[in-house]
Amino acid sequence: MSSISERTLALAGMFQAAALVRSLATTGQVDNSDMEASLETLFVTDPENTLAVYGRVENLYTGLQTLIQQLNGRAQRDMDIARYVIGLLHLCNKLMKNDAMMSQLAEGVERARAQLAHFPLTHENVIANLAGTYSDTISQLQPKIMVAGNSRYLSDSTNANKVRALLLAGMRSAVLWRQLKGNRWQILLQRNRFIEEAKYLLEEKIVRH
Repeated sequence: MSSISERTLALAGMFQAAALVRSLATTGQVDNSDMEASLETLFVTDPENTLAVYGRVENLYTGLQTLIQQLNGRAQRDMDIARYVIGLLHLCNKLMKNDAMMSQLAEGVERARAQLAHFPLTHENVIANLAGTYSDTISQLQPKIMVAGNSRYLSDSTNANKVRALLLAGMRSAVLWRQLKGNRWQILLQRNRFIEEAKYLLEEKIVRH
C-alpha cells in the first residue's frame, strides 16, 4: 500500500472511534460490529503491515465514510467528532513521550487479552478493563477529552465504559498515524487526497469486493 493509503486507514480508524463515541454519548446506541472492529485493533500489537491492524478494509467502512464527511466541508462536519479526533492527536504526542505510561497502557491491554480466553470482546468485563486502562493512562493527560452528549447516557456506567474503551481504540489509531509519519498539517493541506483515497477504498476495496 502507498503511504497515503496507510495514513488514510489510520485516520479512518480515529474517525470511526470518534463517531462511535458520539453515537453512544448522544443516543446510547452503537453498532456492535463497528465497536468490535475498533476494539480488535488494540490487540494487534505486532502487525505485518498497516492493514493487518484493521483486519480488512471493510472493518473501517464507518470510519472511511466519516472521514469523507468530516474533511469535505463545514456543512457536513460534526464538531464533536472533529474535537475528539483533534484531542486524540494532541494527547498522542504526549503519550508517545511518556515511556512509563506506554508500558502501563500495554500492560492493561494484555490484562484484557487474558480475559478474552473467558469472555467475548464486547463482554462488559473486557470493556470495563479497557475503560479502566484508559482512565489510568490517557485520561491522566491534559487537556482531557471531554465527551459531549445526553447526561442520561453518559452517566450510565456501561455506556461510559464503552466510551472510554473506544477512545482507547481511537488512540491506537492515533499512535499508528504517528508511526506512519502523519501529522495535523497533512490533514489540513492534503485533505482532498485523503478524501479521494477514502472514496477509492470504499468503492474498489469494499463495494466491488
